[in-house]
Amino acid sequence: MLLAQPEPAALAPVMYWRAVFPGTPDQAHAVRAFVATLLPGRPRLDEVLLSVGELVANALRHTRSGQGGSFTVDVYHAAGRTEISVTDQGGPAEPAVADADEFAECGRGLRTVALLADSWGWHGNDQGRTVTAVFAAEPPATAVLSCPESGSPATAGGR
Repeated sequence: MLLAQPEPAALAPVMYWRAVFPGTPDQAHAVRAFVATLLPGRPRLDEVLLSVGELVANALRHTRSGQGGSFTVDVYHAAGRTEISVTDQGGPAEPAVADADEFAECGRGLRTVALLADSWGWHGNDQGRTVTAVFAAEPPATAVLSCPESGSPATAGGR
């Protein structure tokens, strides 16, 4: 008796890019353009771009990268999964999700990343850290955010 062998599944291409950027504020736009060019039409691209913008802003604001240094952006994409990493030149504080006052002008970056990405994390020390956000093709069901209808008590008074 001859048994049919299943055909090997088509392997999804693995794509990986790395670029180094100078540690200046105008580079946040350059990084978003870099990532958008690499991942056109990718599901959740807006979430990926917002997150990488927040990671770059944190590297520039909180580490030596923003004091005349540089930072590195890694983009990994395979089988519907995208990972975005920003490696900085280190600083005094560890990356952490903070509770920002409603009138605070900063302090929401990693909270935004944590809400948008399927997962995030970091490794490194005060000499250099890498912060990574991971996105599947579709967000997990628990990550779906809804907005209250216009005019409801939750939106009265603006943001």
